[in-house]
Amino acid sequence: MRMSSANTYEQAIANLQSRQQQLATSQQQLTSGKRVNYASDDPTAAARAERALAGIARTEANQRTLDASRNVMNIAETALGSATDLLQTARETLVAAGNGSYSDGERKSLAIKLRDIRNQLLAVANRPDGGGGYVFGGQGSSSPPFVDATTGVAFQGQGGESLASTGERLTLSVDGEQVWLKAKSGNGVFNTAPGTNANTGLANGGTGWISSGSVTAPGQLPYPAATSPAPGYSVAFHVTGGVTTYDVLEDGVPLASGVTYNSGKSIEIPGRGMAVAISGSPADGDSFSVSEAQNNLNIFSSLDNTIASLEATNQRGGAVQQAVNTGMTQIDAALGSIQNARAAVGEQLNRMDGIETRNNDLKLAAQTEKSNAEDLDMVAAISKFQNQQTGYQAALQSYGAIQKLSLFQYING
Repeated sequence: MRMSSANTYEQAIANLQSRQQQLATSQQQLTSGKRVNYASDDPTAAARAERALAGIARTEANQRTLDASRNVMNIAETALGSATDLLQTARETLVAAGNGSYSDGERKSLAIKLRDIRNQLLAVANRPDGGGGYVFGGQGSSSPPFVDATTGVAFQGQGGESLASTGERLTLSVDGEQVWLKAKSGNGVFNTAPGTNANTGLANGGTGWISSGSVTAPGQLPYPAATSPAPGYSVAFHVTGGVTTYDVLEDGVPLASGVTYNSGKSIEIPGRGMAVAISGSPADGDSFSVSEAQNNLNIFSSLDNTIASLEATNQRGGAVQQAVNTGMTQIDAALGSIQNARAAVGEQLNRMDGIETRNNDLKLAAQTEKSNAEDLDMVAAISKFQNQQTGYQAALQSYGAIQKLSLFQYING
């Protein structure tokens, strides 16, 4: 087989160029630390790496959303803790206000303290979230969600919660209306309140006052009511010849009649699983009511009513005790609402720890997949590069030797 000198030279040069290109490719891989620098290097591996990169970006975006939600929930937890402390202080103040030896001036001083607590609670309810919104703004509010109007504190936001657009349920706000304005009233099952005097049509004329009551038989409770309107109960007093008796009525129909009254003794609502205690000396015709508890307790209105009662002058002892008892019952209900909200926030914070762990696991898996697809095995690559370098040098020496074997060189030699 004849091999021309020109063909030999061309093959040798082509071989040198191929080896030089391979050497340059290996050098680039060693420099970048990646086996796949361009999609053309390995289309399948490049596609795997791109999918993994998209997964990393998605996980990082979810983590940023998680961090934003955690920030809001931490602020909410702190705010609800402050509100709990303030309401506890308000309760202690009301306990002091129930001292029968206090004068009107002393009770007014306590009312001033309660008003300051009330204003601090309003500031807590309008706590900003640090991002231009408000922690208790519901589904969003660009201005403070709670406004102190002449008729009391009103919610100006949109009820509910703002949710982040992720696969996990992450909240960016708390339903402030539910926490601050829709606590369960009364003792959580039923409300008690002074009624009107049947003889005068005015407020009770005696010094009696009613407790918040208790549940004695849960299975007999008429609440929550199966029908609407819910049944109402009342305790009506009669004073004849210095003897005080009472009747227990359900929607005006007697359940018990002519029962002898003893101050502070528990009064059962027959067959309904409820009991109340009435103390003091009710006047003839005085009454007290029992009704179903509702989710409508406004913390601020409750404090406003209690403050107004403490600021009133020349009150009978029963009126003061009733105001104190009602105020404490409502504060207890408000505390329950806030503690429930705080527990829910705490549960979300605990859940976020689990979500963050999953995010980290997903990100690590995606990074591993990306590395497997495109990263270089440095040991094998260095060995390959050294072999290619040796081969390239050998090819250069071979080409130099062949170049001297031409016919013209032979003739000239």
